[in-house]
Amino acid sequence: MVLKSISLINFRLHKNSSLNFSEKINFIVGGNGQGKTTLLEAIYYLTTTKSFVATTDADAVRFGERSFELNGEFKNQTENKIRIFYSKETGKKQIFLNKKQIVKSSAIIGKFPVVTLTQADHYITKGYPEERRKFVNSVISQASSTYLNYLIEYNRILRQRSSLMQRIKENYSEKLLNEFDAWTEYLISNGVEIVKHRLSFVKEFNEYLKEAYANIMLQEEIPIIKYKFLETSDEKNAEEFFRKELRARRDDELRRAANLVGPHRDEFRFYFNNLELRKFGSQGQHKTFQIALRFAQFFYLKDKLNKTPIFLMDDIFGELDAFRSTKISEYLGKIGQAFITLTDFSNYEEILNAENDKLIKVENGECVYE
Repeated sequence: MVLKSISLINFRLHKNSSLNFSEKINFIVGGNGQGKTTLLEAIYYLTTTKSFVATTDADAVRFGERSFELNGEFKNQTENKIRIFYSKETGKKQIFLNKKQIVKSSAIIGKFPVVTLTQADHYITKGYPEERRKFVNSVISQASSTYLNYLIEYNRILRQRSSLMQRIKENYSEKLLNEFDAWTEYLISNGVEIVKHRLSFVKEFNEYLKEAYANIMLQEEIPIIKYKFLETSDEKNAEEFFRKELRARRDDELRRAANLVGPHRDEFRFYFNNLELRKFGSQGQHKTFQIALRFAQFFYLKDKLNKTPIFLMDDIFGELDAFRSTKISEYLGKIGQAFITLTDFSNYEEILNAENDKLIKVENGECVYE
């Protein structure tokens, strides 16, 4: 799959930018704050309907304007055009696929697979468990619409259950308790399916991770992701452990009006050579692991979806030593279409293949081909 073209109207610094892309590597070069990362953000919007930078859609509207519009044309076995329009006045975002309005954003997830490698990825290996859950959820959701639907429903159940516990806390009654127990059954049945998907994913994904890591580090270290739900790594026991823990924590949950048990509190632990990365990893080992995670994600999604994902890399090379930069440059030849932002291209000219790749310079929201 490739992104043939894109247009940005009133999107951050870009008043009206239209670009055609190479099917291989597209280098986007510009100083800080000039609008180069915005191009990656726009591509991410088109593939996921949301930003990896802004917390709200309104943040992406160009200063002084009331709306933004994004258009993209993708080519796989067929061609697809996607348009996203957001209005500050209505506070609504409209999504159109081949001129037909899409009601649910979930209909787009996985249709145009995308992988992002940004400086914020350090939160995955160094941050809270939520960041690792977010990574795992994003990968599986693109690969499986079934998992995405389970996840959406599970989050709805959490909200309903939390609201109900608050009502019980304020106005205790047997009727509300019976309703609470019914929602708990929904939580178990839905949560167990999420756990099963995650257990299966980790087992399979670890093979991709090892291969990606080996390509970057020449097998000097062995990476692995470890995951278990409560006290089990066997999906056959997941429901039993879930139900047992919920019974044990029932009074505590009701007292605190909080969902204390379930896959929304799972932890994924990263290891290299049987050492936990968070506790023993150096800065370079963290960065290598982050990069390996994204390349593993790329090849995992490619195999699962039978589509080649788009790869977005934002200002990564400046953080790497010469060895890792060289290995990643070699690795880029194995992937499909990539978009790479750089502040200075002079140190990386050797990785530009003039015949197939494209160089785009961005200054104050204006784009120029080189």
